[in-house]
Formats: sequence, C-alpha cells, structure tokens
Amino acid sequence: MTGTAAKQHFALFARHPHLAYLDNAASTQTPQAVVGAMASYYTGYRANIHRGVYELSALATGRYENARGALARFINASADEIIFTSGTTAGLNWLALRLTQKFTSRDNVVLTRLEHHANLVPWQQAAKERGFSLRFVELTPGYEIDLASARTLIDENTKVVGFALVSNTLGTISPARELIALAHERGALTIVDAAQAAAHLPLDVRDLEADFVAFSGHKMYGPTGSGVLFGRREHLRRLEPLFYGGEMVSHVTYETAEWAGIPERFEAGTPAIAEAIGLGAAAEFITGLDLAAIRAHETRLTEYALEKVGKEVKIIGPADISRRTGVVSFVIKGAHPHDIADILDKHGVVVRAGHHCTMPLMRYLGLTGATRASLGVYSTAEDIDRLVEGVRYAKKVLCA
Repeated sequence: MTGTAAKQHFALFARHPHLAYLDNAASTQTPQAVVGAMASYYTGYRANIHRGVYELSALATGRYENARGALARFINASADEIIFTSGTTAGLNWLALRLTQKFTSRDNVVLTRLEHHANLVPWQQAAKERGFSLRFVELTPGYEIDLASARTLIDENTKVVGFALVSNTLGTISPARELIALAHERGALTIVDAAQAAAHLPLDVRDLEADFVAFSGHKMYGPTGSGVLFGRREHLRRLEPLFYGGEMVSHVTYETAEWAGIPERFEAGTPAIAEAIGLGAAAEFITGLDLAAIRAHETRLTEYALEKVGKEVKIIGPADISRRTGVVSFVIKGAHPHDIADILDKHGVVVRAGHHCTMPLMRYLGLTGATRASLGVYSTAEDIDRLVEGVRYAKKVLCA
C-alpha cells in the first residue's frame, strides 16, 4: 500500500488533502498506528519500566522490550544488540567519544565527502583531543563514492571507517559491502549512518556485516527523539557506557560500581518510553507495507521526478536510478534555494532548502546550497507534477 492509498494512515493528509509533502529526508509524517501506540502508553499503562513489581510497570516494561524486539527483527539483529537512543546523532556521538579513547597520532578515521554534520563534527572533535587524522573518500563525477579513493585511504592505521548508507543531500547509495570489506581487511571497525536508509531500503545488519549502525525514528515514520544504535554483541561487551546512573548498574558501593549486561548498561536512567514504543510500532508499520514495495514505488517516482524536474533545473545527484533513493536536490541558476522553497510553499509544495547539514559537501561541489525534494511512502506522481509547476513559476519570478 503506497501513494494515495498510504495517505489514509496519516492524519495530516486528512487535514491537508492537497499538500504535496516532499520533505521526508528531514522528517517523515507519523501514521495513526504509531500515534496510537504512544497514546496507549500515556493513557493506559503509564509507569516507569524495569523497576516496578506492580502490574502497570510490568506492562510498560513488556511493551518497551517488545519494541526492542520489533526493531531487532526489522534489521535482523538480536534484541541485546539494540540500544535505544534519542536519534542517529546521539549514537554517532557516543561512538566517536568511546571508540577513540586510545587512538593516537598514528591512527586515522576514514569518512566520505557525503557525511552529514552528525557523522563529521564528533570525529573532528575527537581528533582534536586524541591527535588522530581524518581522511575523506572522494566522489566520482557522477556523485558516487569513489572506491579507488577508498582503497588508497583505508590502510593498516585506519581504526574506523564511517559512512552514510544514503546521502541526505544527494540521495547517493553508498557501496556499503565494498567499503565494509575494505575496512575489515585492514582490521578497522565500520559505522553506518542509516538515517536516510531505514525507511527506504531493506536494512539487514547480518548481511551488511557492519559493526555499528545508527538510525532515527523521525525519518522512518516514528516519533522524534527516538532512535537505535545497533552494535555487534562482541563489540558492545567491550565498550564503556557514556552515561551513568540508575538501571545501567548491577552492583554499586560507595567506592565503585559494576555494569549491568548489554544493552542495559547503555541506557542509564528513565528512557523515552513512549517514543521507544512508538518507534517499534513504526518498524512494524514499515514491515507491514513491505519495504520492497516501498522501494519499488519510490524508485518509480524518483525516475519520474528526475525526468520531469530535470527538464527545468540542474539535478545534483547520481543519474543511475539504481544507485540513488528518492532524494532529488537541484539548483536554479540565479535563484536562491530559500526563495525557491518559499514560492513552492505558497503552491502547497513542501521542500527543504539550504546546505542540508552538509556544508563541507556543498563547498566540495562548488555550491552554497540546494533545494531538496524527498519522497516517502505516501508520495504520488501528482506531488511531482505540482513540484514541477511550482518550479516553473519560481523560475519565472526569480530568473526573469
């Protein structure tokens, strides 16, 4: 169930039936199943988890852990490899802080030119403190990851290779298996930023063989302030917690503390219970719609958008439809992206404009910013047609 049929699950479209919502790379809409799951917690069994011996607490704990199980199934992991976070940014920051504690000036971390600030700035800050170097895999002229560059940069001193599975700016799908294989050949750990992939591509961590994967709820039809950090069990057992307090300890004296098992040791204090439950519901919602069907739907629409919008603007991103997702960024010579987005909004078309939290990438491409339309399960060909109409009007107003 995609396109117009999928809109029935989202209250926003009942209230705004003519809205062309094309800002899904920033945040997707939330289906009633997710809203209902969260409301049920607040109205039916609101209690703290893991600590109470009374019925409401047991019910809340069960639903919270059921959500962990749903997310484990969603990415083909084990439940104890799922750590609830506030989003991708939190997971990536934690890894940058903890993994680099013993890095030296001899070591390096390899990222790509595509990275969102959330998978760049934490490593920059850690590098300043530890003295290791950062390296960046180049892009091909077709806006794809240059594997020849990766082979040159990843060496025996590389400790971590981190990359976005899908670029939030260009829609580029990274060659994940190749990058992970290169990293593992050199003994490096791999970190995948899957924020832009979780709602659009099948995500099987066993097949991918990644060491860590992070993604956010609000980009996969779930609540804001929710996310997952997956880590392979053998790595999580060796990592220290970042936060300390209740629930993450097994034994405490006035002098020392011992950590609980995984994943409990990484979830100090009272978590965002309703958000975790909502995120589990979002994973089940996507599974129920079938990710293969979602991918096919969005691929058809992306192809349509590249054809129609590409006649009016310069598209920034891969031309090969199999190597990209439904993120369609573009520039209009002589028009500022913010002005374009403002005009489109007046036409009932919601897009994003600016540097998209990838300022270094924009400079690398010789741009100050771009306008970005991004698709979701409820996007339609009519949405694209309205985008094209709005772009034509923007060109008339801004480029006359």
